[in-house]
Amino acid sequence: MGLDTGERPLYEIKANLFKGLAHPYRIRVLEILAGVGEAPVSDLIAETGLEASHLSQHLSVLRRYGLVVSERRASVVYYRLAFPQVADLLRVAHLLLGELLQDSQRHQAAALTLPVIAPRR
Repeated sequence: MGLDTGERPLYEIKANLFKGLAHPYRIRVLEILAGVGEAPVSDLIAETGLEASHLSQHLSVLRRYGLVVSERRASVVYYRLAFPQVADLLRVAHLLLGELLQDSQRHQAAALTLPVIAPRR
């Protein structure tokens, strides 16, 4: 299920990478880690508002897809991005989203200028 390369085509491996990103809370965790470098689970719980068990599931998915790594220090587990390119990917996604929203707003504004069509009687 993870990013094992084997004989699989590259587009399939890429799709699995995006599966790891395909949840708002996983994106939020990655954004937090991109901003602080590393964080203990307790900080991630506080920042996301998730219950520990739900956060644990999301962190497990992020680890499985190679997006984060963890390190235990005494009784505290710390997480950080596995690769700095993950932060780059988040920045590019943010820029793309901004462009998409602007384009959508332009379409909505253009739609408001269309003439009103009277209902059929």
